[in-house]
Amino acid sequence: MTPELPALLVRGLGLFLPLVALIALCLWRAPTHRETASMIVASAWALLTLIPLNLYAVRAGWWSFHAEGAVWRGLPVDLTLAWVLLWGALPALLLRLLPVPLITGLLVWLDVILMPLAEPVVVLGSWWLLGEILGAALCLIPASLLAYWTRHEQLLTARMWAQALLAFGLTVVLPVYVSATLVRIEPPTPETASVLVQLLFLAGLPGLAAAREFAAVGRGTPLPYDPPERLVTSGPYAYVRNPMQLSMALVYLVLGLSHPVLALGAVVCFAYGAGFASWHEGGRLRADFGSAWTGYRSGVRPWLPRWRPWPGRTEGTLYVAMDCGMCRGVGNLVAARRPTALRMRPAADHPEVLYRLTYETADGARWSGLAALARAMEHLHLGWALTGWVLSLPVVRHFLQLCADAFGAGPRPSRERPTAHGPTEPFAVMLVPGRPRTGPPPGSGGPT
Repeated sequence: MTPELPALLVRGLGLFLPLVALIALCLWRAPTHRETASMIVASAWALLTLIPLNLYAVRAGWWSFHAEGAVWRGLPVDLTLAWVLLWGALPALLLRLLPVPLITGLLVWLDVILMPLAEPVVVLGSWWLLGEILGAALCLIPASLLAYWTRHEQLLTARMWAQALLAFGLTVVLPVYVSATLVRIEPPTPETASVLVQLLFLAGLPGLAAAREFAAVGRGTPLPYDPPERLVTSGPYAYVRNPMQLSMALVYLVLGLSHPVLALGAVVCFAYGAGFASWHEGGRLRADFGSAWTGYRSGVRPWLPRWRPWPGRTEGTLYVAMDCGMCRGVGNLVAARRPTALRMRPAADHPEVLYRLTYETADGARWSGLAALARAMEHLHLGWALTGWVLSLPVVRHFLQLCADAFGAGPRPSRERPTAHGPTEPFAVMLVPGRPRTGPPPGSGGPT
């Protein structure tokens, strides 16, 4: 036996065995859309975590790779892909048979057996079990849990944020890192990096807000195999049809400021969005939503955003406390800008007792406090909408809500029903822009 044969067997069997196991499970029972979605997200998580784990493991001396050909940054590409299948797609299909704890234990046990057998390609150090434990904690277990939640349609918001993180990692971080190693892109200066980070944030904001809109309004995610249940026309989709593809193209245009080769990513994003994505998603949306999709498509452009939101977008209602000067000021600020598809009502008109400024849609979705104001901003114009999307970011929203409460915008109940002693007529007219007020004037009380 020649010295090269063991290495060839290790690399061949390393990729062949998990691939055969995956194909066998697929042939035994074809994956459903939900299982396909779980395989995609689990594999994406495994890929984005196994690469840095192996790079660090080599540096820390936990293990090292000795291979020739199909090697990137010292990592055998075939064995890396095999590990992704073993800890990503395979656990997602094994959920048919076993729970997550048993899958984790089985695959860790299998990995502990196979790693020493992978010599001479993989040479283990004295602390390799530490790397194995860390890999299971950071790679295998989160990937399996993400597959489980996707398969059983649980923790929608967490899945949406995970998919946003994975999409950014797979479509921006990993390609940029690979490009930097191939064309030797020099890192920017601190001053330039600061400007680039701010521009990247603005470029990615519509796409992030669109992903959030899919979860909050459409009850789905951006993944085609885990789509929204209803047509989403609110949020960024009231301004442009392809906010995620547009954001990705803008991100690469910003990155192109640091090196021209990165601007090619914008061309790829545009070609994908205008080609395959437009054909595939357009056909699916037309089949699922019929005339609603056709009307929306005729009113909203795919790449060039509108300045004002599409009038046919999902309507919302903003409930404002009438006995609160700060709340009335907010109501006047919104109403004076002639919002599109937004009805404004006194908080006392709501059948429940409200404690804050409240925004509702017809299907019962509700936001309160600063989140309600951010939703109302989306009905004004693109500039206000961008501000609202910033305010809606989790950490930003919670911090600013605490600041607002400290300055007097804390919750207070709206207990009084409408009476004849309501606000002045001009505000009542502004409260429902473009519509004359009928019936008794609204009363006092309500959320802030």
